Amino acid sequence: MIHFIGAGPGAADLITVRGAKLLGEADVIIYAGSLVNPALLDYKKESCIVYDSASMTLEAVIDVMKDAEAKGWNTVRLHTGDPSLYGAIREQMDLLDELGLSYDVTPGVSSFSGAAAALEAEYTLPDVSQSVIITRMAGRTPVPEGEKLSKMASHGCTMVLFLSTGLLEEVEKELMEGGYAPDTPAAIVYKATWPEQAVYRCTVSTLAATAKEHNVTKTALITVGGFLGDKYDRSKLYDPTFTHGYREASK
Repeated sequence: MIHFIGAGPGAADLITVRGAKLLGEADVIIYAGSLVNPALLDYKKESCIVYDSASMTLEAVIDVMKDAEAKGWNTVRLHTGDPSLYGAIREQMDLLDELGLSYDVTPGVSSFSGAAAALEAEYTLPDVSQSVIITRMAGRTPVPEGEKLSKMASHGCTMVLFLSTGLLEEVEKELMEGGYAPDTPAAIVYKATWPEQAVYRCTVSTLAATAKEHNVTKTALITVGGFLGDKYDRSKLYDPTFTHGYREASK
C-alpha cells in the first residue's frame, strides 16, 4: 500500500496520530526534503529506506513506489502541510491508477492553519469576513485568468497567499488594484510552527518592504484582511440574547 500523508505545517508533533503511525510502519518514505521538517523522520523504523524528492522527477518517484510495491513493502509519500493544497498529488495518483497500485490519503494540518495559530488570529470574524480565499500570485507557474489576484482581492475577504513571498511588489499592486486600501492589515508568517517561526505584521502597501527588511524570501505565508484588526462583532452562538437549538435567550 502507498500512503500519501500530510506532514503538517512544520512542528514534528503536529502530524496526525494516523500519519505518525503509518510513518512508523513504512518500509520506504519519500519526503519533500525542501519543505518537510526532517525531525518527522524520527518516527520511522531503523530499517526504513528514505528518499528526498527535492531532486526527483514525478517519474522517479513513481518508479520507487512501483519497486516497493513489487517487494510487498509499505510506502509513505510525505507531503508538507495538507497534501490537497499545492501538493501535486493528483498527478501521482493518476499514474498509480494506471498501474493498478493501491493508495490512500491521510490529511494533515495545513500551514494556513499554522499561520493563524502563529498570529493568534481567527480568519472568520463576525461582520468582518466569513470567507477565506486561499490562492497564490501568478509567477513562473500561471494561474487561471479568472483567478488573477486582483479579481480574488475584489471580494475584500480574508486572504492567505501561498508561494508568493518572492513576488511581493506584484502582490501589493494586485491587492490594491482589487480594492484593498493601502493600510489594510497584513502579515508575513515565516515557517509557521517551526522552531524558527517569525511573524511580521504590516499593511498591504508595506509587504515587500517588510519582507526585505527581515530577509524573508521564501517559506512564508502572506495573510491579508480586516481579521488582523481590532474591530469585530460578538458571535451570536454565545450571545445570551440569542436563541438557538441548545439554549433559550435570557430575558
